Amino acid sequence: MRPLGIAGVVRKFESRDARAVDEILRKSPEAAAWSLKSLEQLDRRGELAWVIEIAGEVAGFLVARAVVAEAEILNLSIDPVKRRAGNANALLQEGIAEFRRLHVRKIFLEVRESNTAAMHFYEKNGFVRNGLRPAYYQNPTEAAVLMMRELTA
Repeated sequence: MRPLGIAGVVRKFESRDARAVDEILRKSPEAAAWSLKSLEQLDRRGELAWVIEIAGEVAGFLVARAVVAEAEILNLSIDPVKRRAGNANALLQEGIAEFRRLHVRKIFLEVRESNTAAMHFYEKNGFVRNGLRPAYYQNPTEAAVLMMRELTA
């Protein structure tokens, strides 16, 4: 658990957090839509997951997986009323710190083409655009912008 001063704390996701994360996803149509059941099983599937708590309430989450020297960010979302306050950055930095401990060399992710705020956020954090998957997302149908960041020692 990493305290963030007065604002909040980043900690490992626990199955009890699934309902709060589900609520954040319902408010975030730009994020990957996952079922409550899949959220409840995150810790059993071996994925890496964290939440950020502010005043005892889950305000956001990050889910990733790491395989050998590569990691993929699967989902990162912050409650819309708690955005633009450093919460996503705190989660991302916690994930990157764990990836370094796991000797990950490259981090991958994809973002809806219309989600320019997310693309700018990731670019500010050292990610570069490196591909496009046409019609990857549904409801609405749109491309996925592929992004990658190399981690150095």
